Amino acid sequence: MSTIEPPSELWLAKARAHLDVLTKPLGSLGRLEDLAAQLVSIRQREYAEPLRKAVYIFAADHGITAEGVSAYPSEVTRQMVLNFLANGAAINVLAKLHGVEMNVVDVGVDADFDQIDDLLHRKVRKGTRNMIQEPAMSSDELTEALGVGLDLADDSKAKGHSLVAVGEMGIGNTTAASAITSLLTRKPVELTTGKGTGLNTEALQHKRRIIEAVLQKYFGEAAGDILPDPVDVLRIVGGLEIAAMTGFILGAARHGIAVVVDGFISTAAAALAFALVPQVRGYLFAGHQSEEPGHQALLDYLELRPILALNMRLGEGTGAVLAMPILESAMCLYNQMATFESAGVSEAKD
Repeated sequence: MSTIEPPSELWLAKARAHLDVLTKPLGSLGRLEDLAAQLVSIRQREYAEPLRKAVYIFAADHGITAEGVSAYPSEVTRQMVLNFLANGAAINVLAKLHGVEMNVVDVGVDADFDQIDDLLHRKVRKGTRNMIQEPAMSSDELTEALGVGLDLADDSKAKGHSLVAVGEMGIGNTTAASAITSLLTRKPVELTTGKGTGLNTEALQHKRRIIEAVLQKYFGEAAGDILPDPVDVLRIVGGLEIAAMTGFILGAARHGIAVVVDGFISTAAAALAFALVPQVRGYLFAGHQSEEPGHQALLDYLELRPILALNMRLGEGTGAVLAMPILESAMCLYNQMATFESAGVSEAKD
């Protein structure tokens, strides 16, 4: 991924200059101007064509669910994949409404989908191992899962996508994301771990104890002091879908595709991609602010400001897809507003 270049500072300056001569007071469109300028710096050209949008939902199971860290049984992952394919989930409704191409990827669901169409079959294995007993993935499995994401980013480029959302489905994946967050941000587990799918207070404390035990087992006292190798973090406490999202984000950035990350889980993948290749950050947009407490820690780590804050914690890419019309609006304003000169409008006096 050494070929990833940051977005163009030259095009960022050009975009800022263009925004400043549109028929409005300087800076009056607020963050919409920042969003438009970032998109132009990613594309590195003036472009007026509509954004070609897609969402990629990566699904996988987690062995750590055997420890009672989720309010839902692991078979819900399989059931929700079927719901996506039947157009019954929230992400289906939002993707259809906003003209976003849907892609559902089985990278590690503990089920067989051999006869099902419209699913991207990229299974590495049937769920990760139970991380409290052994690392979640082998090195070869991690490499394969990262490769799934990289390959799908290649496909996205071939399809002409200019804006992609990254979402996920995987019972138990907030446990993996919390462990990742504590390791990357060096924040304590109680500040990075929330209720996930709706744990009660006692179950939440159990979940936190499990994560603490995992971090102590593999990273010891260094977990709070020294930033570990992000590859080791992903291999030991990550998920197959998190690994695939990490690869996808790296691949999208390499191809100059803007990425809207969703909530806690996909932002954990974005943080890992950033830890591996810091240039990735310029390609990222934070779709929304999740209710999961660890999400804010990740956003701070990435220095990203969410576009929306709707008290959501669903996943699936829903918050990211909801943010896409805001990004489209920013680009339409950039491309379609008149300038002071073209409209014959007097500019402000110095």
